[in-house]
Amino acid sequence: MSATPQGAAAQPFARHSIRLTLNGQARQLDVLPWTTLLDLLREQLDLVGSKKGCDHGQCGACTVLRDGKRVNACLTLAVMCDGAELTTVEGLANGDQLHPMQQAFIKHDAFQCGYCTPGQICSAVGLANEGRAHDSAQIQELMSGNLCRCGAYSNIRDAIEEALPACRNAGGEQ
Repeated sequence: MSATPQGAAAQPFARHSIRLTLNGQARQLDVLPWTTLLDLLREQLDLVGSKKGCDHGQCGACTVLRDGKRVNACLTLAVMCDGAELTTVEGLANGDQLHPMQQAFIKHDAFQCGYCTPGQICSAVGLANEGRAHDSAQIQELMSGNLCRCGAYSNIRDAIEEALPACRNAGGEQ
């Protein structure tokens, strides 16, 4: 027995219209209800800076900023971002002027393979927005959700420690 009444056409899944600000630009998008923010960014919007690492919220490679706070894009449904302001690593720079956190990561060679770097940088900017990290140990603890398989942790911590004052003076995001 069919779940569709005889003669009725099967209906496709309903898409949901969402409005958001993405990297400073207002966007209206239609998304399926199960689409993750990460899949929306990478597959529909071609913003591939955020990486799909574990797809379970355990590695931080997909970290982006939602209303200035860090979130794991792999665990966030796109429909949950209706009305939100989203910033990805692609949106941190101001034209050719890198964000202070990006500059510090380069200066301190805070990456090796680079896979985790976009998530690390977005998480570090979110950390600056939170204003809770005041020393090296606090940075290390509050960044513990972002994994680096290459082990560049000391350089990452040094970069964040140096960039925090500039980020706070700039209001976190640039």
